[in-house]
Amino acid sequence: MFKIIKRGKKSSKGDAVEPPIPTSMPNAPVDHASRIATSAVTSSQPVTLANATPDPSVIEVLPLLKEVALSERHVLFIRKLQICCVQFDFSDTVKCARQKEIKRQTLTELIDLVQSGSCKMNEIMQEELVRMISTNIFRCLPPASHENTGSEGIEEEDDMYLDPSWPHLQLMYELLLRYVMSSHLDTKVAKRYLDHSFVWKLLDLFDAEDPREREYLKTILHRMYGKFMVHRPFIRNGINNVFYRFIFETERHNGIGELLEILGSVINGFALPMKEEHKLFLVRTLIPLHKPKCVSAYHHQLSYCITQFVEKDYRLADIVIRGLLKYWPLTNCGKEVLFINELEEILEGTQPAEFQRCLVPLFKQLGRSVNSPHFQVAERALFLWNNEHIVDLIAQNRHAILPIIFEPLERNMYGHWNQAVHGLTSNVRRMFLEMDSELFEECEKEYNERAAGATGLVEQRELTWKKMEEAAALIG
Repeated sequence: MFKIIKRGKKSSKGDAVEPPIPTSMPNAPVDHASRIATSAVTSSQPVTLANATPDPSVIEVLPLLKEVALSERHVLFIRKLQICCVQFDFSDTVKCARQKEIKRQTLTELIDLVQSGSCKMNEIMQEELVRMISTNIFRCLPPASHENTGSEGIEEEDDMYLDPSWPHLQLMYELLLRYVMSSHLDTKVAKRYLDHSFVWKLLDLFDAEDPREREYLKTILHRMYGKFMVHRPFIRNGINNVFYRFIFETERHNGIGELLEILGSVINGFALPMKEEHKLFLVRTLIPLHKPKCVSAYHHQLSYCITQFVEKDYRLADIVIRGLLKYWPLTNCGKEVLFINELEEILEGTQPAEFQRCLVPLFKQLGRSVNSPHFQVAERALFLWNNEHIVDLIAQNRHAILPIIFEPLERNMYGHWNQAVHGLTSNVRRMFLEMDSELFEECEKEYNERAAGATGLVEQRELTWKKMEEAAALIG
């Protein structure tokens, strides 16, 4: 059982927190996974990292920081951090309810203090604050639901997992966010405690199933990326490694969408000309993210990142379109519709020179999509001809495109089962006829000749089989 000790209140002499002056700079790196037990430390004894390991069974009811003398506030501040290091089981709402409430009130006070800016923390206080937050948020995540059910790990919105400890974790994340966003934060000091180890453990938490936690993590990591320039390459590489493991090993991760949202903002800020490492990231990471079966869970964010690259440098359009064709789905119709949606966004930013480089493989694939027996795939492919920019590109290159796409259009006209697809195909044929009637008639003539030749081959094959059957009957 935890003991609750009430401490008397002392008179207030101001609202500012008087930070202690450290006698020496701590040289040892911070171990964010370490846990500091809580206890009462007498105000006459200076609080340091060395003597902050008291009895973990004692929970103090401490006065508010504004109610004690200025000279004792730094001691009280660190005492409160030590109280918040105590861990509870939040799956049981009744157990240790009083102690949980003391911790909640203490965290709320610390959040208000950091947000107001009245707490000017020195290095020891910042180190203890980061240590306390690390103790609470860095933990082993529970087994994912798909590990027990064998599902793909993509849950319906109604079955979304909600962590019972979230009311407590939310306060921790809010405190961390306010600390990172503080206008009084000295990044040169804070980067010693919000170091690479902290960032890496933060990235691990993106696999949490609770979407509320991932939303906070997204905001915090984005703020850290903007504030700590020294961490930017490490954050990008860390996200890259998460993607590599997801693509080539597990194909299961809950936070891919949130990480892509961060990258979307990062890509938007890339300077031109674009660095080679950013182009490699596009080719080696973003484009292969189309491969996993669960791409629909994060496709919107992925498509935004890809489009940002093309808008930044239109010369990348050919690389992106060929990469998309490489991972084009063969049997997943829902995924194919997503690919065509993304393709349209990319083509809107494609210039004629880049379009000419990839039009042959592109329209061969579009021809297969137009002939898809799944009416949604065929409809979505034919809707590309409703985009004015794409139609302009097609018109400029009609002599190369129409011979490729003419046969799929004819097959739809006389063989597709869906009436809506039949109508859209008719509109596209009419559009090509109005573009260039002579070219259309030439392609139609060639198609009829091929069709007649194919019919002749079929008849000849049937005749050959008939002769073989007759010969076999005579021998028998």
